[in-house]
Amino acid sequence: MATDWLGSIVSINCGESLGVYQGRVSAVDQVSQTISLTRPFHNGVKCLVPEVTFRAGDITELKILEIPGPGDSRQCGDLQQTEMGIPGVGCQVGPSQNGTGKMLKKPISSSAPQNIPRRTDMKNQDIIISPQQQCSKSYMDRHVETLPQSKGFRRRHNSWSSSSRHPNQVTPKKSGLKNGQMKSKDDECFGDDIDEIPDTDFDFEGNLALFDKAAVFEEIETYERRSGTRSRGTPSDKPARYRHDENILESEPIVYRRIVVPQNANKEFCTDSGLVVPSVSYELHKKLLSVAEKHGLTLERRLEMTGVCASQMALSLLGGPNRLNPKNVHQRPTVALLCGPHVKGAQGISCGRHLSNHDVHVILFLPNFVKMLESITNELNLFSKTQGQQVSSVKDLPDTPVDLVINCLDCHENAFLRDQPWYKAVVDWANQNRAPVLSIDPPINEMEQGIDAKWSLALGLPLPLGERAGRVYLCDIGIPQKVFQEVGINYHSPFGCKFVIPLHST
Repeated sequence: MATDWLGSIVSINCGESLGVYQGRVSAVDQVSQTISLTRPFHNGVKCLVPEVTFRAGDITELKILEIPGPGDSRQCGDLQQTEMGIPGVGCQVGPSQNGTGKMLKKPISSSAPQNIPRRTDMKNQDIIISPQQQCSKSYMDRHVETLPQSKGFRRRHNSWSSSSRHPNQVTPKKSGLKNGQMKSKDDECFGDDIDEIPDTDFDFEGNLALFDKAAVFEEIETYERRSGTRSRGTPSDKPARYRHDENILESEPIVYRRIVVPQNANKEFCTDSGLVVPSVSYELHKKLLSVAEKHGLTLERRLEMTGVCASQMALSLLGGPNRLNPKNVHQRPTVALLCGPHVKGAQGISCGRHLSNHDVHVILFLPNFVKMLESITNELNLFSKTQGQQVSSVKDLPDTPVDLVINCLDCHENAFLRDQPWYKAVVDWANQNRAPVLSIDPPINEMEQGIDAKWSLALGLPLPLGERAGRVYLCDIGIPQKVFQEVGINYHSPFGCKFVIPLHST
């Protein structure tokens, strides 16, 4: 009878327009050809209404997902039909007895549902039913659907196997569960009823406020002190961590003042490592260079070493490998080199030669004099073999800003050069040009520096330079340690693995 299907969980497909509905059968009317579902779900989402009713003409396919309780069971043949009171609604039947395997779609007869145990009765046993019963293995394989798991429907897994036993024979099989009290995995995951789902959201802030972290840590500290966990060797402080450039072995304490000059320094600097580098007076610096030249560090060697260090610093200021590489030949940097007719000018010419050898466009300014120093003549001879450009007039200097200006105009002794017209014109050009300025071995007196520098490069040991010298760098020009000792300087090299290092004012 149609009333025997009340309470069953079914899935009704009403086509693409209406979709799929799932729920429990609450009423079946054979006269009006309707079926009603309670607690309906539409396409997996719970409906707002408690009950929906369908006409037989709107139903495309109907699937039985769960049968409520024990009932009458009987054999069904190849063409036997099961009817729910809705004609035209069929279910797929398993393979026929003739072995052809042809799937037949037959109308459902009005016979009562067969005796299928409830889910609660099948927790601890496997059901073995013959293939001639009403719902065969193929029927269950095709029509057992997975309902929405979060809405109270339970997933159904039954073990069906063909056997020659009596159709109504049910064989319980021990599942190995202890005392039969453990729930199945599906019931544990999907067994909550829909009424037990809370309607309100979880208050995360309120529950988090209930946790007193300070009290918990205090309790842990108290437990560790009482149990003696830390007294048994567990350290209370974090172990020391070392950088990749630090030595983990114990060594002698670091002495940061390893350079001592015979007279009190007017100004002191320090390196990035913290080593103190005192400044020296110009007289002591001049004596140091004279003693070094007497021991073989000639002027030519000093000029070459100064030119290499200054060009290396200038290349770094111009961008280094990011600017100077074969792929950036169209962005060749331009350097304006301003030199005077003295040894400082010879140092600048040596720097310009090395820069030109590294594909830098060098414009060398040197005023015309009747007689030049031999060192300047030798450096100009070498510079003329490069692609650098030499000019003697301010008018030939670039009108547009260059990448870098290297200042070698000033010297420590010939102060009368600052009164020359060419000097004033070059200083005005450099101040109007917006390029940064690098000064090589600038003089001590700030009044003699007509051009404000952004960087200054000192040789050997720094002079007490002022603020107009900018940031001070120190280069190693190759003076041996015993030469420092001969002039009364206790010297230990602060350069490490470099030839040019930055200095910081203390």
